[in-house]
Amino acid sequence: MKAKIRKIAVNLEETHAEMGRAISPPTRKAVAVAVIENPFAGSYQEDLTVLMDIGAELGALLGAKCIEELGIAPEQAQSYGKSAMVGENGELEHAAAILHPKLGAPLRAAVSKGAALVASSKKMGSPGQVLDVPLGHKDAAYVRSHFDGIEVCLNDAPRRDEIMVAVAVTDSGRPLPRVGGLSHAEAGGEDGLR
Repeated sequence: MKAKIRKIAVNLEETHAEMGRAISPPTRKAVAVAVIENPFAGSYQEDLTVLMDIGAELGALLGAKCIEELGIAPEQAQSYGKSAMVGENGELEHAAAILHPKLGAPLRAAVSKGAALVASSKKMGSPGQVLDVPLGHKDAAYVRSHFDGIEVCLNDAPRRDEIMVAVAVTDSGRPLPRVGGLSHAEAGGEDGLR
């Protein structure tokens, strides 16, 4: 593995009630985070291939950890997202290199299919800062009930020479969705939109 991982954290969030109404089955979101050494911290590097390759490794690793935490088969995953926070000696492009060219394909393999774009965000940050991971339906972008997000925060990451990379996967949409649009059951997933 090219990634030099200092820490991995996995969290499961379940919502059992909302606005006084029971949610059955509960909506569930898993987020897996890797804190890695930034090989380019403190210096400009034209070729970011190493970070792109690390993205592929982390897409597979973190996607699998989310599926395991949810305790589901990959086909049962409904939405996903990715995010990265770069410490102060890095640059925003380091997060982009991890997230965009190669992380998506292994994540899609981990959740079975994944025809839709993987929602993403990136930011600069410091230890204890919140990283938002946006979520969208894995096969059909027009499924509004799955527009969501989850926060992750580690008290000691990212340090100045690190990158905190997060992947989130759900087995459901938001609790009590009622803003219309395509439903999960109606999603075909052929074009990534519907």
